[in-house]
Amino acid sequence: MAGVLAFPVSARTREWGVRLAIGSTPGDVMARVLREGAGIVLAGVAAGAVGGYVLARLAQNELRDVPLPGAWPAVGAAALLVVAAVLAALSPAARASRVDVVQALRSE
Repeated sequence: MAGVLAFPVSARTREWGVRLAIGSTPGDVMARVLREGAGIVLAGVAAGAVGGYVLARLAQNELRDVPLPGAWPAVGAAALLVVAAVLAALSPAARASRVDVVQALRSE
């Protein structure tokens, strides 16, 4: 997750500098990056949940004697993935919130 967010955050250094220059707080910038990361994670978890449900139904049709786990293990795994991804997104978010405004505006 950190790698997925690290490139767009570094590519948008000028944008972060402008935002900070016009009055955004570092916390606002950090929250914005974390929201973007959370959106990516939630889209992935939703796609995984739909795919897992479909595969579980297909497996249930073929493996009648094998009991499939309930919803709670899947919910727990999804929650663990979301927490891990948000923690991984903290590094790029912190980097975006510490952009030097003058240096960002001078770039390019």
